[in-house]
Order: sequence, then C-alpha cells, then structure tokens
Amino acid sequence: MQKFFPFLQWLANYKKTNFTQDLVAGITVGIVLVPQGMAYAMIAGLPPVYGLYASIFPLLIYMFLGTSKNVGVGPVAMDSLLVAAGLGALAITGIENYIVMAIFLAFMVGVIQLFLGLSRMGFLVNFLSKPVISGFTSAAALIIIFSQLKHLLGAPIERSSKFHQLIMNAFEKVTETNFVDFAIGIVGILIIVGLKKWSKKIPSILLVVVLGILAVYFLKLEDYGVKIVGTIPTGLPSLQIPNISLENAINIWPIALTLALVGYLETISIGKALEEKEGAETIDANQELVALGTANIVGSFFQSYGATASFSRSAINFEAGVKTNLAAIFAVLLVVLTLLFLTPLFYYLPNAVLASIIMVSVFKLIDFAYAKNLWVNRKDELLVLLVTFLITLFVGIPQGILLGVLFSLLLMVYRTSNPHFAVLENIEGSEYYKNVKRFGDEVITRDELLIVRFDAQLYFGNASFFKRQLFREIEAKGTELKGVILNAEAINYIDSSAAQMLKKVIQEIHDRGLQFYIAGAIGPTRDIIFSSGIINELRKEHLFVKTKEAVAYFDNPGCLSVLQEKVANQNKIISD
Repeated sequence: MQKFFPFLQWLANYKKTNFTQDLVAGITVGIVLVPQGMAYAMIAGLPPVYGLYASIFPLLIYMFLGTSKNVGVGPVAMDSLLVAAGLGALAITGIENYIVMAIFLAFMVGVIQLFLGLSRMGFLVNFLSKPVISGFTSAAALIIIFSQLKHLLGAPIERSSKFHQLIMNAFEKVTETNFVDFAIGIVGILIIVGLKKWSKKIPSILLVVVLGILAVYFLKLEDYGVKIVGTIPTGLPSLQIPNISLENAINIWPIALTLALVGYLETISIGKALEEKEGAETIDANQELVALGTANIVGSFFQSYGATASFSRSAINFEAGVKTNLAAIFAVLLVVLTLLFLTPLFYYLPNAVLASIIMVSVFKLIDFAYAKNLWVNRKDELLVLLVTFLITLFVGIPQGILLGVLFSLLLMVYRTSNPHFAVLENIEGSEYYKNVKRFGDEVITRDELLIVRFDAQLYFGNASFFKRQLFREIEAKGTELKGVILNAEAINYIDSSAAQMLKKVIQEIHDRGLQFYIAGAIGPTRDIIFSSGIINELRKEHLFVKTKEAVAYFDNPGCLSVLQEKVANQNKIISD
C-alpha cells in the first residue's frame, strides 16, 4: 500500500517536531504561490483566478501520491507558455471556449501521465537529453520574458509563440507605451532582484505585490491608464466535468503529450537535484507520473489548467526546511483563504507587477554556464542545444522539443556508428595492454601481433566501420603480422548482422594465414558468440578471458589455463 500511496509512509512516521517546519515552509510557498499563480495564468492566456484554481487540488493530490517532499506543484511559467502556444495555434473563438480547452488539455495531460506511470514507461523522459532541455528552456524563457512586454509597456502588443514575431509586434506598438506601467514594472524588477541579492529571506515578490496595490490605490494610477487585474471571482472552484470530445482530443494530443513529458521531466529534474543536496533518495520515477497524472485529472474537474513542479517554489520549500509532504496543505489553505476573503485586495494589482515577477522568475532558466561548458568540452552537444534553441525560438515550442530530440538521437546514432577503435600494446613491465596513442613511449611494439579494442556494441550500424578499421590496421602491420586479437571488453552486444560480418572477417583473416583471437568478452557477449556460430569460425580454444592469456597462447600455442579450458569447452555460458 505504501508503494501506491506514499503518504502512508511519511504519515506513519510523522513527528510533532516536524509540524513547525512544515507549517513555515507551506506558508512561505503559499505567499509566493498566490501572485505567481495569477501571473502564470496570464502567460497561459487565462484569467488570473485560474492560476489560483490550479494551486489547490493538484497540490493536495500530489501531497498524497508524490514521492518528493521538496517538490512544489502548481502552475509554472514554461508549461503556461506551452498551453498558450498550443491553444493559440487552434482556431478558438471567445475566452469561454479558450478556458474550456485549457481545462480539457489539463485532463488530457493527466491521462497521458497516468497511463505512462501505470505502464512503467518513465524511461521515455530519458530521450530528452540535457542539451535539448537546456536549449528548450532557454528559448522558452526568452519567449516568456518578451511575451510580458505587453504588460510591462502597457501597450496592446499581439501575442505570439515565436520570438521574432514578438519583437516585431512590440516595435509596432512601442509608441503606445504607458510610461507609468513601464515605471511600475521596472521598479518591480529592481526591487525583486535587489532584495534577492541582499537577503533571500525577504519575501520580495510579496512586497512588490503589496507596494504595487498600494501605489495604484492611493495614487489613483488607474486614472493614468495603468492596467490592473480587476475583479477576481470570490469563492472556490466548483466541480465541473471537462468538456471531453474526440475532436478536441485529436486537435490537442500533440501539445498534451509535450506537456506531459516536459512537466514530468521538470518534476524529476527538480526533485533529484534537491535530493542530491540533502543526500536522500526517495523519488520513484513511475510513481511521480502517477502522482502528476492524477493531480492533473482531478484538478481538471475543479477548473484547473495544467500543473507540475515549480523551480522557484521547490527551492523555497527546500530552503525553508520542509520535513514532509504535509507542508503542501498549508500552502493550499493560504490559496483557499485568498479565494474566499482576499480576492478584493488584488483588484488594484497592476499587470506590470505580475509581468516583473514573471520576468525575474524565468530569467534564471537561461543557462549560460551550461552552454559555455559545452563550448569548451562538447561542441557536438552544443550544436544540439543551439538547434533546439533556435527552432524553439523562431519556429515553435513543440517543434523545438521534437526536432531537438530527433537531432540528439541522430548524434547518438552517429557516435555508435563511428565508435572509438584503439590499437593496444603491452605497457613495459606490466600485464596491461593500453592504447598506443596514449602510451606510445611506454609500450612494447610487436610487428607480428595486432591487438585492437572496439569500444561499443557491434550492430548493423557500425559493422562496416569495424571491418574497415580492422583491415586498415592489418594492412598497416605489413607482412610480418601473424595474429590478431580482438579485445571485446567493451562489446556488450552483437546483433545478427554484425555476427555475420564477424564470421566473414574471421574467415578472411584465416584465408590470409593469420590467427584470430577474442579476449575479454563478457558473459552475454560470449553467449552470442556461441549461439550465432561465431565460435565455429573462431575455434573454442581462441576465446580468452584476458588479453594477456590470448597473447600467451599466441606465443605458446596449446597452452591453456584452467579457467581458459572451462571457457573454451562451454557451449552455453550464462552471464557473469
């Protein structure tokens, strides 16, 4: 039961001493969650109150089913932008229909996540490599930042999910800037950034919200054209079944799948990063999918749009010293109190203040340090990052992720089809056989013997490369060559195509009057050598456990160790 309902584990071991820290952490997160939720709902193209709706039931469900106490679930900037980009591409007329589709999208995301979790398919997120995620998040952050120019400038700038279109739209309307809005937004940014540098314990976001409301109310800034949040509906969200239809599901499944995977990746990445800091391991990848999926499904029945883990709120939760998932209930209570009694206080909240909160919050998603590191050490992976970044920025967010994943997979295929191929020699005075390019001055060169190592699995994609490299080294040795040893320590699999190639290679080497040996093959690889018939061409006595044994046999044919006798006479070897 604890596996399917993780709350049973921490609840059974709950201590009274944990309550105070959970209370402080929950209230601290809740203070940030209220303005952030409203701000992120604006990014998604929804009325601000829907950000508060998304901060109730998803948090409660994750509290019971989630496996990380640090993760702060709710509306987030990136997923909100994905919602806006996905729904913006559809011909939706009217805000009411837009809201209906956003809620149905949350339901679809939840169904996909729950299905993946129950099917134990959490591994799918592994196909989103770090360069793809970094490129995507950096581009998404820029799009989010520039999408808030309409609120920062107080100008009617048209929305877009494409960076260049946002810039063009902003230039067209820059002359209509409301400088009071602009001043409020800039001051908000300076206060948040300044206070965070001075002391992270000061609730800078809450302070900016309060100052913005007071400034508009007492200085009558609304008379100067300052755009405000306005009336926020009072009361809790009612139970409503999402408008489920096959036509809508067909239209939005690509963006739903993207949101499901990206939201899951964010949750896992945040949770594991915070776990590393405290030296704990509690996250169950598949259970997280179940928790997120259930949270989004239940949330959609209470007018919530998509929710997942937040970078900023999870960090606040961690720094506040959260002890258990119970902290989430205190954040929810604060949101509930706001909806029941405090929404009139947000009437005078300037949109420019929400824009400043969003801009500062998402700017840290732009990872300059990682790109710099790739430039120095991994230029091929930097190319993947840049491709993902540029496509996301100028073509679209879903396209950026899809093509980024495709490009990273192509890079992986290229690497496996052209793996490392090394010529080995014995290091003088030792039993080790190492790469001659790395230990050239320390090795003993033998013209009559060639030892090579292939650092990858052998499959149809690199079989020709292996054969070409092997015979190139054989030709380089010249006429004095008498034997070839393949160090197979790094070969963990040989497919049928590569097995046929290897049999033909051994035949050709034997036809040249040379001996061929295989050393260091692990158990599963030895199984394949026997089952595929390679052993018939190789001969059992030419299969060795260690390279030094193969060399000894080459120098003194017929001399086998006890272990080597066992290996040579096994027809089927079970893995080590």
